[in-house]
Amino acid sequence: MTEPGDVLVRALTPADLPALERMEIDLFEAAAWSPESLASEISGPGRWYVGTVVGGELVGYAGLWFDGYDAQVMTIGTDERFQGRGLGRRMLDNLLDRARSLGAAVVLLEVRVDNDPAIHLYESAGFERLGMRRAYYQPGNIDAWTMRLDLRGQEEPA
Repeated sequence: MTEPGDVLVRALTPADLPALERMEIDLFEAAAWSPESLASEISGPGRWYVGTVVGGELVGYAGLWFDGYDAQVMTIGTDERFQGRGLGRRMLDNLLDRARSLGAAVVLLEVRVDNDPAIHLYESAGFERLGMRRAYYQPGNIDAWTMRLDLRGQEEPA
């Protein structure tokens, strides 16, 4: 298990793009975002991306988009060698803290219906399933759950 002091969660920069591209392909294969999409995501307006660093190596990334009212979890990915150690939770917590600080009313996301670890993560953070988007993920026509977390009336964790 990775100890809390061994993990750094920090904002991503363009210098992180080679590691992001590698992880994106490893994790999402044919559905991976292009290098150009990754570059525009980490620096785009309303976007906020963080990475998890263990032992000096970037091993996870997550992104949030805020439109002035709602926030959207754009992606969360953890290098397969580091999955199951709570890193996804730490990144999600960072995204939710950021959404609260921006004044987001709700946080939305889509997740593959067959991604049980991610669904468990989101539900354990309080997200609820709204509905299904048929054939949302390409290639392969994989369905997605849409999920929602209402932040109104929630306090920031101490």
